[in-house]
Amino acid sequence: MGLFSKLKQGLRKTKELLRTDVRDLFKAGEILDEQRLQSFEKLLIETDMGVAAADEIVNELRSKFGGRTVVVDEIWDTWKEKLKSLLRGSDDSSWDVNDALSPLTLASDGPTVILVAGVNGVGKTTSIAKLAKLVQNNGKSVVLAAGDTFRAAAVEQLTMWSQRLGCEIVTKPSGSDPASVAYAGCERVLETNADVLIVDTAGRLQTHQNLMQELEKIHRVLANKVPGAPHESLLVLDATTGQNGISQARNFSESINCTGIVLAKLDGTAKGGVVVSIRQKMGIPVKYIGVGEQVDDIEMFDPDGFVDALFD
Repeated sequence: MGLFSKLKQGLRKTKELLRTDVRDLFKAGEILDEQRLQSFEKLLIETDMGVAAADEIVNELRSKFGGRTVVVDEIWDTWKEKLKSLLRGSDDSSWDVNDALSPLTLASDGPTVILVAGVNGVGKTTSIAKLAKLVQNNGKSVVLAAGDTFRAAAVEQLTMWSQRLGCEIVTKPSGSDPASVAYAGCERVLETNADVLIVDTAGRLQTHQNLMQELEKIHRVLANKVPGAPHESLLVLDATTGQNGISQARNFSESINCTGIVLAKLDGTAKGGVVVSIRQKMGIPVKYIGVGEQVDDIEMFDPDGFVDALFD
């Protein structure tokens, strides 16, 4: 299955929610009245797009077509273009759709260090494996650092992935200081001249201050050991959590200065609109999306491709 096909499949639930009800709302030959516009806004909010984004889209339709006879194609084209403009940002304008690593800030000299964080159960470990495979597919070597030392199962799972991918992993005994694992990972990537170090961290709730301070410590250790590190601080969000992801993004960003988001489990939700809300409220770019359970089911987030897949 090609990338666009995977994305279409991943957005299936969100698309079904929109297409079925929107077709009932906007019928050719009928007048686009306020009741229809308000029903449409409610529908957009149900996809967790957020009130602000829904308002902008509806206001655009109201100003162009309010009180006029519905021409379905005109409404859909306007909606698509407005969505694309809401999703675009200055930070992702230079991404090359033909270069899967272009969303990442790669070190110009020495190893690139990527710190990965997120709450429990968001699919963080699997997302790390997908990201590692993506890096490998683009000709770069990877070292993993298993910084979730509180859960033996997390280390085992990441070790299993490292074996499948054929990349090195740095681990320490259960209960070790996670910052020491990050430090050891930096030492190993420098020793082996590997291209990329990906540092896992324990899942934590954004409200646990002591654990958030631990993240800050890991961030400092990386910065002290490798110039410019971490070059990326990625937050993994579960698309099915919808608007709760905004709270997570805000709190994690305060601790590790999030540079981007990996949106996991997009294939299992009708709340795919949360991508728009994150872009608007946080200004943090969604860099990658997970669109399935296989290790290759990750792709760079492309606003135009995302919207086209939603409407195709």
